[in-house]
Amino acid sequence: MKPAAILLAALVLVAAIYDWRLRRIPNWLTLSGIAAGFALNAWFGNVREAAIGFALAVAVYLPLFALRAMGGGDLKLMAAVGAVAGGPAAWLAIFVYTAILGGLAALVTLAVRGGMGRAFANVLHILKRLARLRAPYRDRGELDVSHPQARTLPHGVVIAAGALLYLAVSR
Repeated sequence: MKPAAILLAALVLVAAIYDWRLRRIPNWLTLSGIAAGFALNAWFGNVREAAIGFALAVAVYLPLFALRAMGGGDLKLMAAVGAVAGGPAAWLAIFVYTAILGGLAALVTLAVRGGMGRAFANVLHILKRLARLRAPYRDRGELDVSHPQARTLPHGVVIAAGALLYLAVSR
């Protein structure tokens, strides 16, 4: 197994455990993951690819963080994944796997706990507010991930599943 794959697996597994248990991803983990990703890729002559993967992750997740649809730990974890994964193509594949698995997890959670109608109404609200260039959480507090009534998933667990799936199929 390649060193980047080992680092990526270790990073996302530790993040998943923290996010599952504590519903947060610690800064020491994400920031050291970013640093280790750049260092490892610099060692192998891929620092440019790591920088592009990192920048792509930030470009995609920063707007979600600004809209309060993702937490800061999720943003930093995906930035670390981008730095470790070794390029934009790898990060994009991980992102797609994460999005699909996250959507499935959300649907299963809604089916088990109820709330499918409310979730559909929230999606429509989000689309309407974004079309008017307004933040959806401003008039529906539960759309802010930090709101006590927000229904959230531990996204670090989903990121880990997406990254591990990527590692499994890219061998």
